[in-house]
Amino acid sequence: MDTPSDDKKEAESKPAPIPYEIAPDVRKQQIKFGRRTLRYTTTAGRMALKNDKDEIEAQIYFTAYTLGHDEADRKRPLTFVFNGGPGSASVWLHLGALGPKRVKMQDEGWMPSPPYQLVDNEQTWLDETDLVFIDPVGTGYSRATKPELNKQYWNIQGDLKAVGEVIRLYLTRYNRWSSPLFLCGESYGTTRAAGLAGHLIEKGIAFNGIMLISTILNFQTADFDRGNDLPYALFLPTYAATAWYHKMLPPKLQQKPLRTVLGEVELWAESEYTVALMKGDRLSAAERQDVIEKLARYTGLSGTFIDNSNLRIHIMRFCKELLRGKKKTVGRLDSRFQGLDAQAVSEMPDFDPSFTAITPPYTAMMNDYARNELGFKTDVAYETLSFEVNAGWEWDRGKYADTSEALRSALAKNPYLKVLVAMGYYDLATPHFAAQYTLAHMDIDPSLRANIHTADYEAGHMLYLDVKSLEKLKADVQKFIKASL
Repeated sequence: MDTPSDDKKEAESKPAPIPYEIAPDVRKQQIKFGRRTLRYTTTAGRMALKNDKDEIEAQIYFTAYTLGHDEADRKRPLTFVFNGGPGSASVWLHLGALGPKRVKMQDEGWMPSPPYQLVDNEQTWLDETDLVFIDPVGTGYSRATKPELNKQYWNIQGDLKAVGEVIRLYLTRYNRWSSPLFLCGESYGTTRAAGLAGHLIEKGIAFNGIMLISTILNFQTADFDRGNDLPYALFLPTYAATAWYHKMLPPKLQQKPLRTVLGEVELWAESEYTVALMKGDRLSAAERQDVIEKLARYTGLSGTFIDNSNLRIHIMRFCKELLRGKKKTVGRLDSRFQGLDAQAVSEMPDFDPSFTAITPPYTAMMNDYARNELGFKTDVAYETLSFEVNAGWEWDRGKYADTSEALRSALAKNPYLKVLVAMGYYDLATPHFAAQYTLAHMDIDPSLRANIHTADYEAGHMLYLDVKSLEKLKADVQKFIKASL
């Protein structure tokens, strides 16, 4: 039998329990655009995820923006927002496009000089919909209570279950079950959004609309694996757009509008080039030479490089090769950006200049904003993009990840669901032609195809970094939300 002192020692040896709920920080805010004033409430805090034994396994950080408090305000559209990675916090959409504040970059999206600034976002979505930004486990301020619990969240199904539970909890605690509901995801966040549409409709949660920004639902379209020729054709139009932007195309092509160039390249990519790749070593010498010449024409790369690449241009080799003569590289997230490597002779870039340009401004401003304007104070590091989560993500190694079927199923079960797909021409992470391919191979019933809307932007993966694209995105979303209600 244990003595009282033994009980005391045992209690002292156990870690202190994490409290079920810490009251969120709630503040009244406002922004002004000329004579227009937008008054809103911010709610920043964590939601506890519990297992069947009522034990807390994770705390999920969220930031909510709402207008008003009257009964009628519960009828306002409500949008749940997240980024991708896997391992990315929602900071990019939060402080880049949707929220009432945004990080001030240069107009094209280039990095400004420090110290960085937040400015009022005239293109915020808040006048159209209330917003809830969610940071999955391991991102932002969200953490599992024990390191060994990470593995249950760092996979497709575990992630869908966790984020889906946060959505259910928010609808319940904030009395929003009667609101029109939307999802917005970027990059892997589109994979998540499509999966959630299928997952949550089985739990009685149906959405009016889903906004997919820089879309990837089927990972076969973007995995440059040996034996998978699909990405080579699907990335080619973005290679052409990149070469056009950097003025590396032949004069006759360079003088044409971008969309005209892309129309020509897309047609060739899905016809002659796809057939050539399928033929493999059966391709005749004359056919091979014709493909080399066409690829050189459309990419700005040399015929020798293309020949030595066996007609298959890997994304990272392209990023290094296009501007090699200028001793520069181009970005993956946004191929308008240029980088400087230690050596011009290396095979692949040292870093992605479009990623390194945005990380310091967004990291600094989110830390400052959370503490000083949202009132959320913690010493926990805000993980804008966790490489630990990304490296620890458990993919189904037996097949390519694909949530397009979940989206098709959600459309079939909820024929009122509308989908907006926003794509950047200079996005080499989730190319626009790959997204179009996926949409065309979802086997959507003809009666539902009009539910899918697409929009193109002359920008990259974070297409809202460019102020003109930011304005266009707001206009497109404004129209989409109204059409979805």
